[in-house]
Amino acid sequence: MSDSPRATRGFYKHLDPISLSRTLFAQRGIILQFMARNFHARHKGSYLGIGWAVLNPLLMLSLYFVVFAMIFPSHFRSGPDETRADVALALLVGLAVFHFLAEVIAQSPALIVGSPNLVKKVVFPVEILPVANLGACLVNFAISVTWVLIGMRLFGRGVPASTAWLPAIILPMVLLGAGLGWFLSALGVFFRDIAQITQLMSLLLMYTSAVFYPKARVIAVPKLWAVMRFNPVIHIIEMLRNTMLWRQPISMAELGWLYLGCGVVCLLGYACFATLRSSFADVL
Repeated sequence: MSDSPRATRGFYKHLDPISLSRTLFAQRGIILQFMARNFHARHKGSYLGIGWAVLNPLLMLSLYFVVFAMIFPSHFRSGPDETRADVALALLVGLAVFHFLAEVIAQSPALIVGSPNLVKKVVFPVEILPVANLGACLVNFAISVTWVLIGMRLFGRGVPASTAWLPAIILPMVLLGAGLGWFLSALGVFFRDIAQITQLMSLLLMYTSAVFYPKARVIAVPKLWAVMRFNPVIHIIEMLRNTMLWRQPISMAELGWLYLGCGVVCLLGYACFATLRSSFADVL
């Protein structure tokens, strides 16, 4: 591994969003190929195949709906007109975001370790492996969001015009997932136990991101909110619920901070990956 001053200079060199964007754009073709391969590989050999990608979000929703809407009733709005359909849709929004990031966290540590032949090919851009995995996870997320939109149209209050904010809110989530993917995939090369730690990370993410409860409940506990306010996922989920389900205006200041925080995570994750990349082949 390079000496410390040289590695530090290399790390800062990679904190360039324009250079990173150009690199990924130039490699878009191979990224799409690997993304499609990763998505199909997850369902290869099963009887329903890709059909599971459509059914899984619905089955998960049914399970959590029974638990959190019927056995342990949850409420996401203070108004008296909240229906069980509202609860189900709010749950599915939170679950869609959570499962997207949980997939990235769970699969990233094995991406580089599981592809030693590609890593040892000097000409192969190994930085695309976490991006391709991210894209496959994003397809599953898109299917879950489609179920939300269908549910809003059939059982909810319709699809409001504020849903047009959806891409703007999802992009920070993608940046966050990319940063986590690069960081964990690089770390997984040197610390094989990281795959075990990610299970705890997923549980922590689920219970601290307002998946099963509204953000207002956390805000009501100042000491708890003082810590959880720095979790970008809780803001992403709440923004999606507000714009898609509750027809509430978006906070541009909050969205701006979300872009800043997730963008920093993305750049730091890539810089860590790019700095350690030269040592991958030696370890594998």
